[in-house]
Amino acid sequence: MDRSFNNLLLVVFLSICLTFCLFPATTSAKLRKNYYHKTCPNVDNIVRAAVTKKFRQTFVTAPATIRLFFHDCFVQGCDASVMIASSGGNKAEKDHPDNLSLAGDGFDTVIKAKEAVDAVPSCRNKVSCADILAMATRDAIALSGGPYYEVELGRLDGLSSTAANVNGKLPQPFFNLNQLNSLFAANGLTQKNMIALSAAHTVGFSHCSKFANRIHNFSRLNKVDPALDRGYAAQLRQMCPKNVDTRVAIDMDLKTPRKFDNVYFKNLQKGKGLFSSDQVLFNDPRSKPTVNGWANDSYAFRRAFIAAITKLGRVGVKTGNKGNIRTNCAAFN
Repeated sequence: MDRSFNNLLLVVFLSICLTFCLFPATTSAKLRKNYYHKTCPNVDNIVRAAVTKKFRQTFVTAPATIRLFFHDCFVQGCDASVMIASSGGNKAEKDHPDNLSLAGDGFDTVIKAKEAVDAVPSCRNKVSCADILAMATRDAIALSGGPYYEVELGRLDGLSSTAANVNGKLPQPFFNLNQLNSLFAANGLTQKNMIALSAAHTVGFSHCSKFANRIHNFSRLNKVDPALDRGYAAQLRQMCPKNVDTRVAIDMDLKTPRKFDNVYFKNLQKGKGLFSSDQVLFNDPRSKPTVNGWANDSYAFRRAFIAAITKLGRVGVKTGNKGNIRTNCAAFN
């Protein structure tokens, strides 16, 4: 009986080993920093050079690429599904109303970086668009003065992209803390992660329509949101008058709009958060201590941001038969 039981255990063990050998990609979705060290060892430098070239052409490269990464990861995971163009009867993610304001420079940055990678014969069709977007985001952050960090790699590109999947997946400018926490928690992110990632607005820009109600028609009693600093509100009303062209956009951080820094938190302390979803981080007593802490400690904020964006990059990673490496980031193979 003992010998039969031992033989059974041996068979089970060998079966498990065989499964791991034959299907390694389906048994682990772990990312690693040296994923391309054999197939495309210089990929970091290639992507960085392409992003730097684009960044020197226009600063919009930075906020556009960062926002593109966030919008990608929060819908079906970090799989470059946001890059896909609509075709035939399929309306893709990028054409959902919440994604129409994504700047073209973000998409162009990834496409240019992909072309640069594929121009190297040994790297051609070896690096996913999802990984290129993750690396380009890191480089955009560093080029605008933010922290440089090693990116975990090994994502595959998603096999589907539909506008319907975007519904309810992205934070809105009017969200309160409970709504923000709920949405981020659905992606495995904590309140501190959420506050750190929100600080990417330090180099962001927004169309006037996204916050018009705060400066023109907040409530029956107050035309202007009382949470806004009066001087800041007057400045916003001047830049975004009623019936302004919907294409007009302004910097979210008027003090250091081209520097990735902790001034975002200092602005919140002064009532200068552009969105209600920004200002609530200071006004709600549950998140206020974190805002105050990072407003006073840039180093602590940078560490927290690296941890948060690394964690974001692990959301919904595709491996095995759940994805592939696209030859064109904007179209399925």
